[in-house]
Amino acid sequence: MQKIIKRRQVDLSEADFSAAIPPLLQRVYASRGIKTDAQLQNGLQQLHQPQAFKGLDAAVELLAEAVVEGRKVLIVGDFDADGATSCALAVLALRAMGLEQVDFLVPNRFEYGYGLTPEIVAVAAGLQPAVIVTVDNGISSIEGVAAAQARNIRVVVTDHHLPGPQLPAADAIVNPNQGQCGFPSKHLAGVGVIFYVMSALRAELRRRDWFAERGLAEPNMADYLDLVALGTVADVVPLDDNNRILVYQGIQRIRAGRARTGILAMLAVAGREPRRLVAADLGFVVGPRLNAAGRLDDMSLGIQCLLCDSPGLAREMALELEDLNRDRKAIESGMQREAMQSLQALQVDEAGDLPWGLCLYDATWHQGVIGILAARIKDRFHRPVIAFADADAGTIKGSARSIAGLHIRDALDAVAARHPGLLSKFGGHAMAAGMTLEKAHFDRFQAAFDAVVREQLDAADLQAELLSDGALEREDFALELAQQIREAGPWGQHFPQPLFDGEFYLQQQRLVGEKHLKLVVSLLPEDQLLIDAIAFNVDLDVWPNPAVQRARLAYRLDVNEFRGRRSVQLIVEYLEPCQVPAPAAK
Repeated sequence: MQKIIKRRQVDLSEADFSAAIPPLLQRVYASRGIKTDAQLQNGLQQLHQPQAFKGLDAAVELLAEAVVEGRKVLIVGDFDADGATSCALAVLALRAMGLEQVDFLVPNRFEYGYGLTPEIVAVAAGLQPAVIVTVDNGISSIEGVAAAQARNIRVVVTDHHLPGPQLPAADAIVNPNQGQCGFPSKHLAGVGVIFYVMSALRAELRRRDWFAERGLAEPNMADYLDLVALGTVADVVPLDDNNRILVYQGIQRIRAGRARTGILAMLAVAGREPRRLVAADLGFVVGPRLNAAGRLDDMSLGIQCLLCDSPGLAREMALELEDLNRDRKAIESGMQREAMQSLQALQVDEAGDLPWGLCLYDATWHQGVIGILAARIKDRFHRPVIAFADADAGTIKGSARSIAGLHIRDALDAVAARHPGLLSKFGGHAMAAGMTLEKAHFDRFQAAFDAVVREQLDAADLQAELLSDGALEREDFALELAQQIREAGPWGQHFPQPLFDGEFYLQQQRLVGEKHLKLVVSLLPEDQLLIDAIAFNVDLDVWPNPAVQRARLAYRLDVNEFRGRRSVQLIVEYLEPCQVPAPAAK
């Protein structure tokens, strides 16, 4: 799909940066709402304090009593990377605080589905916990919380997902997005929420002289920031000021080798050097390997890897995760081919016009991979996408991904309000959601969803855009600047790594791997400055194309490291042939 490249408008009139920040980065920061050096401070002292959390006092009081009285606490997590890191952090922190009876349980997505359901409560009851703590889930678990309390199990919900009209009757709820919660950052991942809860619990136990009286070493909560960084980046939550600090601090610890043995093992298996790690490595290298366990098998494997202290055992588990991720890629590739064939047939049937809200279903698709499929199709056609797979008892489960301008959970809420009973259940964020419905209702839902999307978007919203930070000058293609940009993050959702654009001559084109385009480009037809570039997952019907000698690229300036040699490399996000001949070189 052709994209429009728009350059960001930058106003530096109110900016007050020091000379230590290069002019290019001053423009980049200003376009992302940063105006002073002070806003770039990533020290832990800049973190928001936990006291503003609604429900925090009740949660801490209950957990402190559990620790002091030695009651069993069961952590119930989610089956993605945020849930896995949240679960590992809670288990590790509670153990470090002296609680011996702490365990975890993660619902297998294929047997129990998402969250604290009555069915998973029945399994949990067999472990005889006094307290259940949900992490990265629970805000919609009305029936599950009631089922736990009917068994005299107390429940603390920690979550970050948007609440529905009714909240569970838990003993305590800590969620920055619940009504009347005064915590300033609404974008915490689940792992960020439980980090704050455990930090407040440590403070309460310190106030009670718990550590001093028992000769326990008081845990340093900063030691868990590697988990916070991984879960935050992998869950693609916006990197606001607070999240940037959490991610930055976690990355610094990983770079210093002060990370979970399991995280270091996953990096080693992936061939990544911890001391050069950036946020993108967490999102595109570690996160997918961890997620593969929850997508194809059981997230318990991923959590055990994060909990493991033995390098040898951690490597064995990391290798298992690597195999699962490789299988996931193969499954995803096949599903993409099938989805594209369906869409091509749909375009023919409808004279080239696709629905504005795309719903795709295939009985053979893997339930654990439909979220990735929806994301890939969304990126390809730039419209909201829901991919469905068979569940059980005549139901199907869908995973949705949205585009800017459409709050996907609110869209599903509108569908549910207009068509009572059409959706069995749903929940999620602005950009991602999940749902269950009867298979027989698929056609009705497809039409209802498309109608809501058409009401909330206009045709211009379906045109994919790339926001560029402008063109680079010849002298900018330098290793020093590339390294400065690399270190200037952490970059991520709503705080994107700088993207530049410009026209280049394509001196070389060739495929590497199955569908990655390796390029050598230059600014002029005959130029001594030759720049390496790579575009991942290109359309093989278009590239490589020897007839194209000049192209417009949207790219990131990065550092390539190969056999000890470091050089500038362009990571190409988008390329299109130039239609107008370039002016003659002077």
